[in-house]
Amino acid sequence: MTRPVDAVVEKLRYFLLDMDGTIYMGANPIPGAAEFIQALRDTDRKFLFFTNNPTKDAAQYSEKLSAMGIDAEPEDILTSGAATARYLMKATAYRRAFVLGNDSFEAELTRAGMTVVDENPDVVVLAFDTTLTYEKLRRASRFLLDDVPYIATNPDLVCPTPDGPIPDCGSMAALLEKATGRTPKYIGKPNAEMAQMGMDKLGADPAHTAMVGDRLYTDMAMAHQTGITSILVLSGEATREDVKAIDTPPDVVVDSVADLIHVLH
Repeated sequence: MTRPVDAVVEKLRYFLLDMDGTIYMGANPIPGAAEFIQALRDTDRKFLFFTNNPTKDAAQYSEKLSAMGIDAEPEDILTSGAATARYLMKATAYRRAFVLGNDSFEAELTRAGMTVVDENPDVVVLAFDTTLTYEKLRRASRFLLDDVPYIATNPDLVCPTPDGPIPDCGSMAALLEKATGRTPKYIGKPNAEMAQMGMDKLGADPAHTAMVGDRLYTDMAMAHQTGITSILVLSGEATREDVKAIDTPPDVVVDSVADLIHVLH
């Protein structure tokens, strides 16, 4: 059972904010999103834009948000692409990656210290790839059948857009699973490692932190796994009917982030 918004939000000091479907849809901000961000600032609450979409890096997202009237520096943003690059460099010995991802994601891996290769990779890295080609799938399948380790940025099946949902990284992984029988280790939401990266960046603790997002199986699942407050917005993928169908509902369900402004004080 969800709880009253005021009772939940008043204790919160740190916010992890999904972007696609939560702060904006495509190039258009969700109504009230800019005012919500300003209310967080006005009440001395810390926040981090926290997205599973690795098709842009933090600097590009900063520009996108600024164009919508939402001030955000690159350090205010953590993407699943950046989290994946950090994981590869800190938790593995893999340095040669065959990548299914956009140019910006390849550049992010390169800046972190990885080498992007077409042959003899240490690891296959799958992202939400809007430049996906059959040749990339063919090569990836060959490497996966040769038991090359396999990492993916995020399990999202679709990405919301103003024209409707489009296939995301999780759908691309499903295709490769059918071809090879392999499933990746996902780094982005709902992985608790990404939640911890976000809280570390904010200096936050779970008792005073919330995840605000539009997806039950990534945003809300991560919140439940890590013991942080779960706030579902219905401006993106999930619906009230979806909430009724699950065993563990979010702590709070609102139509959009605009509904949180009046309880921030």
